[in-house]
Amino acid sequence: MHMAHAARRSDPEATRKIVGALLYALGMVGGALLLLIVFIVPAFLSKNANAEVGAMLTGALLALPPLAVYLWMPWVIDRYDPEPWWCLLMALSWGGVAACGFSALINTGVHLAGSEFGGEAFGNALGACVSAPVVEEFFKGLAVFGVFFFLRREFDGVVDGVIYATFAALGFAAVENIIYYGNAAREEALLGHEGVLATTVFVRGVLGPWGHPLYTSMTGLGFGIARETNRTWLKWLAPLGGYLFAAFLHSVWNTAATLSNTLVLVMLPLWFLFVMAFFILVIWLVKRKGKIIRDHLRDEVLMGNLTPWELELVTSPIGRLKATFSYGGGWGRKFIDAAARLALSKWHTGRATQGRKMTVSADMIYPLRQDLFRLRGEVAKAMGKPVQQPQAWTAHPPSGYAPAPPVNYVPPQRYRS
Repeated sequence: MHMAHAARRSDPEATRKIVGALLYALGMVGGALLLLIVFIVPAFLSKNANAEVGAMLTGALLALPPLAVYLWMPWVIDRYDPEPWWCLLMALSWGGVAACGFSALINTGVHLAGSEFGGEAFGNALGACVSAPVVEEFFKGLAVFGVFFFLRREFDGVVDGVIYATFAALGFAAVENIIYYGNAAREEALLGHEGVLATTVFVRGVLGPWGHPLYTSMTGLGFGIARETNRTWLKWLAPLGGYLFAAFLHSVWNTAATLSNTLVLVMLPLWFLFVMAFFILVIWLVKRKGKIIRDHLRDEVLMGNLTPWELELVTSPIGRLKATFSYGGGWGRKFIDAAARLALSKWHTGRATQGRKMTVSADMIYPLRQDLFRLRGEVAKAMGKPVQQPQAWTAHPPSGYAPAPPVNYVPPQRYRS
């Protein structure tokens, strides 16, 4: 136990985390100030301040409630090793504040410059088809890069990349929808253009709510591949390729919408097929992650660190739900998290060894094994009864040895009438 505490005290990534936290704070403050300057302050200082602010509140009421539904979907999909809530919150906040703020400043500048050079239509096209895809995907992608580089222990592979990218993109889309819905509500209130708000909500909230998550997930896939591979060239090219593909998809959609609404309707069937194919890919990747965890925990059963029943619990898609109601509640969920983290740490260590490289994951293996025994004790306390203890495999078990019954074992006599 002393070794476990020593391993935790000497965090080799402490400096990197501090630098990342400072950069994150600066980005968030800068993005918030830019949102105030570009959107909030002008609304309060306008001649029709009441209408402007009311339209913005309408936009918020229409954009924020669906966000809870959208966030629930990636959380449900990521069953085997859910990302820490605080990491997801950081990604979501970065997308909604920092990415939106800096993108708004640059896109507005490009639009104004383009309008000055080639007219309003040219400025609109330049902003929507070139600037928005390149700039927005870059700043949303920074959320994924931040976890990948500064919080490496919370980033294990392609599934994590997609999840962080999705949360950052949903945060961005929610704030962007507030702006679009607010502009549409203001147009109806001040100019009398009936139906603009309903049309905007239908297009952005019904037809295309997964646009931003889909684009940015390409960047997440790139960083996920970089996390999993041992090839140096791929570590650099995969994130760049993912970002370029994200910007490309974004540009295709924006260009179609700029050229003709009819073209968007023609593209919708292909768009929905692409989205469905991507969801199927993500589900497959999640199942792959579950298999990796199972494969790297089998020997823990033989070594006496896990019981066969615990292995099934950890690798079950509904294991956390089972733990909540039948294995110590919160302590059971922590047990599952520690076991999954142990498996993934062993996976990273094995790949690093193959590539003759060092990894901090190797330093986590022993403390996590100690955590399993500690958390199993907490589970027993929470349940108010002993739980099955693991036994190391031996070729010749001791005389009279019988394996302990599983946690949910019920004596047969109870079933007799």
